[in-house]
Amino acid sequence: MGAVFTRNRYAAAPVQVCREHLASGAAVRALVINTGNANAGTGEPGLLAARQTCLAVAQAQGLEPSQVLPFSTGVIMETLPLDRLLAGLPQAFQSAASEPVASGTRWLDAATGIMTTDTLPKAASVGFTLGGHPVWATGIAKGAGMIRPNMATMLGFMATDAAVAPRLMSELAHRLAEVSFNRVTVDGDTSTNDSFVIAATGRANNPVVQDLVSEDGRALIAALTPLAQRLAHAIVRDGEGATKFITVQVEGGGDAAECLKVAYAVAHSPLVKTAFFASDPNLGRILAAVGYAGIDDLDATRIELHLGDVHVVTAGGRHPQYREEDGQRVMKQAEIVVRIGLGRGAATETVWTCDFSHDYVTINADYRS
Repeated sequence: MGAVFTRNRYAAAPVQVCREHLASGAAVRALVINTGNANAGTGEPGLLAARQTCLAVAQAQGLEPSQVLPFSTGVIMETLPLDRLLAGLPQAFQSAASEPVASGTRWLDAATGIMTTDTLPKAASVGFTLGGHPVWATGIAKGAGMIRPNMATMLGFMATDAAVAPRLMSELAHRLAEVSFNRVTVDGDTSTNDSFVIAATGRANNPVVQDLVSEDGRALIAALTPLAQRLAHAIVRDGEGATKFITVQVEGGGDAAECLKVAYAVAHSPLVKTAFFASDPNLGRILAAVGYAGIDDLDATRIELHLGDVHVVTAGGRHPQYREEDGQRVMKQAEIVVRIGLGRGAATETVWTCDFSHDYVTINADYRS
C-alpha cells in the first residue's frame, strides 16, 4: 500500500490517522470512507471518531485497527456523526459479501457513494501484462471543487492485482500522483482531506516487481500513469460549474519548477479562467500571469504563446498575423491547449485546469444549504 496526502497543515483527522497507521508498518486490509462530513477542524474529538471508526471496522472483519485506513470528505469544522457512520457498516459489509467480486459493480458503487458536489462518478480500469501474466488495475476518485496540487484531488483510490514489492508502493504512489493528481487544479484551494492511495494485491501471480526502473517496473508505471491521469482529468472536467477543459503546457523552461510556476499562475488566475468561460480572447491576462509567476530573471522578449493552432505572441509581443477572431474561435472550443514558450531551456511541464463560470459561485455559495 502506498499513499500521498494533503500538504495542508490543517490536515483532517482521518488524514492524521492514516499517516499513523501507515507509519506503523501494518498491512492495510480495509478502507472506510464517508462523505458529507470532512472530520476536519474537529480537534481531539475528531481524532477519536476516526480511530473509533477504524476499531469498528477492524472488530467486524477480524483485523487490527492499524490495518484500517479512514477517509472523510465534506463540510469542514462539523462534528462527525459517528453513530450514523457505525450504523451503516453492517449493511456495507453485507452488500460486499453478497456480490461476486468479478461483477465489477462494487467499484462503480463506491465511486458513486463518495460523491459530494460531483455530478458523475469517476472510475476507470486498464488491463496490461507483466512478466507474461495478465494484470488489471482499477481506480475511482471524487472531487469537483477545492482542487489544487499538493494534493489535487479530494479522494483517489487505485488498486492492481499485480505483485509489487511492498517497499516500492510509497514511491509508486508519489510518482503517479506527481504526474496526475498533482497536475490538476480547479480553484487553487488545497483541501484538508486530500488523499490518494494505491494498493497491490499480488493475485495476478506475475513475478514480483522489485524495482520500478526494471522492465516490469517501467511497464507497471506506463500502464498506471494514464489511469491516474484519466481519473485526475475527470475531476477537472467535472469541476464545479466547468464548461471547458484547458491544458496549460509550458515549454523551454530552465527547469521543471519554473515551468510549473508559470503553468499554475495561468491556471489559477480568475481573470484567465473567466475569460475562457466567456470565450473572450483577452489574452494579455495570460501574459500578465506569466509575468507574476515568480521568475525574477524572465526575459519577456523571448516569450511565445500559442492558443490551440493560433500563434498569438512571438518574441514577447503580439504576432503580426494574429487576429482576435482566430483566438475567439479556439476559446469557444470545449477543450483548449495553451502553449507557453519561455525560451530559457529544455524543461516542459503540463497542468490541466478548467474555466470559471457563474455556476461555480452558485454551487459554493449554496454548498451547505
